[in-house]
Amino acid sequence: MSDFLIDEELLAAIDMGSNSFHLAIARVDHGEVKKVASMSEKVQLAAGLDENKNLTEAAQQRGLACLARFVGRLSSVQPNRLRIVATNALRQAKNGHEFIQKAAEILPKPIEIIAGREEARLIYLGVSHSMANGGRRLVIDIGGGSTEFIIGEEFEPIYTESLQMGCVAYSKTFFAEGEISNKAFDKAVVAARKEMSGIANTYKMEGWDTVVGSSGTIKACRQILVNLGLSDEQENLTRDGLYKLKDRLLKFKHTSEIDFEGLREDRRAVLPAGLAILYAIFDVLNIDKLAYSDGALREGVMYDLLGRFKHEDIRDRSVQALMGRYNADPKQAERVVNTAQHLFNGVADSLDLTTEDSDLLRRAAYLHEIGLAISHGGYHRHGAYLLQHSDIPGFSQIDQNHLSHLISHHRRKLRADAKNDVLKVGGHHLVYLCMILRLAVLLNHSRSDQMLPAIELSVVNDQQWQLSVSGDAKQWPLLVADLHDEQVQFKHWNIGLHILSDKFVD
Repeated sequence: MSDFLIDEELLAAIDMGSNSFHLAIARVDHGEVKKVASMSEKVQLAAGLDENKNLTEAAQQRGLACLARFVGRLSSVQPNRLRIVATNALRQAKNGHEFIQKAAEILPKPIEIIAGREEARLIYLGVSHSMANGGRRLVIDIGGGSTEFIIGEEFEPIYTESLQMGCVAYSKTFFAEGEISNKAFDKAVVAARKEMSGIANTYKMEGWDTVVGSSGTIKACRQILVNLGLSDEQENLTRDGLYKLKDRLLKFKHTSEIDFEGLREDRRAVLPAGLAILYAIFDVLNIDKLAYSDGALREGVMYDLLGRFKHEDIRDRSVQALMGRYNADPKQAERVVNTAQHLFNGVADSLDLTTEDSDLLRRAAYLHEIGLAISHGGYHRHGAYLLQHSDIPGFSQIDQNHLSHLISHHRRKLRADAKNDVLKVGGHHLVYLCMILRLAVLLNHSRSDQMLPAIELSVVNDQQWQLSVSGDAKQWPLLVADLHDEQVQFKHWNIGLHILSDKFVD
């Protein structure tokens, strides 16, 4: 990845939501993201989840067809300036990996399934860049499968939550076949209130100055109220207007009858569920009015990507925060990082490793000892678990899975069958990074700044590696013993590690 983006260069984001897929293309203009093109299609992945939480073939085909159309608009965007994120529907789908594998044949970049709180962070980033700073704000985004709540100031989120309630999911549960009734609406409201019960007190105690909504449900409700003359003078969505909209909606008996001016036809089917969720939110959080922002997840994804180019990568801040939280030794981490990067540079060209691989290795090197906060015994497994199951700002589930495997295999014995697991998750590149990290940790077992012999790593081919140790290696007997042991572990993953030194017997 290049170090910077100049003005006029393009960025793009694909947001694979539970209800709709969105494509946004933007140019960079004096550090700001200016949208130049967009597409949106109602795919309704969440509606394609069967009773076993598997995506139906029909839903998968809708999604793949949409992505193929999006790709046709991306010819002017370089792949490293594109991010593709998926949200709640693919978080829930048990067979999501099948869809991702099919999509990989179409897309120029892998899909990143992001956690709920990461989705919330990115939504806040998109909203905050679209509005003037105005104190502390509460941002609400009702999606197809989940609803995100964020309290933040300026561009920094303070509280982020993602709750399992969305307009598509609630439509299936409470408004099956499109039928509308007071009883169904009340049940949906009660369910949303229950879902919010775990965050309501914390959020109300924290407080906010303004409330902002984003995405389709809130946009549709606001537009209806504006057209009906039921919004305030600033065209905000108000509590009184929302209650009147509820009364008007419940006069319809089926979603096909809904005929509010300005409501898109594809939004009719999910309007009752979306309105019920919004009604509950106003009630539980005691909201009087809500402004609307065009900024949303896709804009946040592009701003986050822009930050990576400008060396303001939230992932590096998250790594440092994790080290602090789990009291990782920063000096030892830095030693391992420096060694890992040196070894990486020696083999990167031969193994076709990328800058992204280098970044992943560096972050894993910083985090390799966080499991010590739980227990010294098997701390690599504890660290892997923490990385797999934590909410880490900036990281997708795939990123965290890669980090978890690196930490899990950085020490102790390598099982031959574990290599297949790593290959399945991250291919040969992740296998190579595992081996480089192992060597970097091994070479710093002394945990001191005492000078090590000059060491260079090279490869004859991907299955034959060579570690050159300058001088008389017998000056470092423990290192020699460790390297002998490591040769055995490398063989378990079908890599020969050959050690060259003036007085070292390989």
